[in-house]
Amino acid sequence: MSSLKFLLGKLTKGFAFLLWKSPVFVRRGVGILLGTLWLDILRIRRNIVIENIQRAFPNLSDKEALRLGRKSLFQLGQDFAEYSFLPFLTAENLNSKIQFRGLENLDHALEGKKGVLLLTLHLGHGDLAVGGLSLKGYDMVLVSKFFKLKWLNELWFGMRAKLGTEFIAPRDSSFQLLKMLRKNKVVVIPLDQFTGPPIGVKTTFFGHETGTAAGLAVMSFRSGAAVVPGYTFRSSEGIHEVHLLPQVDMEKFKDSEDAAQKATQHFNGLLEQMIREHPDQWMWIHRRWKEFVVT
Repeated sequence: MSSLKFLLGKLTKGFAFLLWKSPVFVRRGVGILLGTLWLDILRIRRNIVIENIQRAFPNLSDKEALRLGRKSLFQLGQDFAEYSFLPFLTAENLNSKIQFRGLENLDHALEGKKGVLLLTLHLGHGDLAVGGLSLKGYDMVLVSKFFKLKWLNELWFGMRAKLGTEFIAPRDSSFQLLKMLRKNKVVVIPLDQFTGPPIGVKTTFFGHETGTAAGLAVMSFRSGAAVVPGYTFRSSEGIHEVHLLPQVDMEKFKDSEDAAQKATQHFNGLLEQMIREHPDQWMWIHRRWKEFVVT
């Protein structure tokens, strides 16, 4: 196993180096190839992609929705190719691949010394954004499922951990996350996937009923941590732009009835806005809209 792990590591890094050094049109071509394979040849979740897009943008025809879905899968394929950046990113070459906007909003939120909950979504290359922020000197923490294979964990998470990002398994993570917030770290919470009861609350997303995790709101109320919305997208030149917005005023929800539900609904509105700006870079393959059933 050790020799296989060594060989796989070398092969993966060699392939990643070629993609790292390649011009953007090569990685874009890889994205188109992978996206076409996924959506048009294997047709994985093709109908779900079209249905999701038409829920959000009901004026689009099937053909227009499919065209947008294709663009999204092309971008997702390019995201996969650009994981090759992770082993080679440094503080010195970071700005050639990733540009940051609104870092002052994150700095201001951290001045409260109670940590930051980074409200985000699966739009653009979030892993590069987190890695880039780590290289910028921010203490980044991400909740992520781990693989059963130890060598795969070391390969996949090791690349990002070398940039400074910390990882926590989702099971029983609340205590660990609160501990990280007390150390004034930045905890990344993607909030755009369906979550049912008991940890989800009934909300709407693009006007349609669904369930959304209430943990971000609850954690902010419990810890006093600031909530900073942020997202990333790939520009037409192939540069990843990371945008960090002013922190959410959580006080306006704190004393209201169903405070967590109202705050979470507000978060959904912010995510909708991000998607509307870059609909071709959100992951439409999620089953975002499911029936919220309380048992």
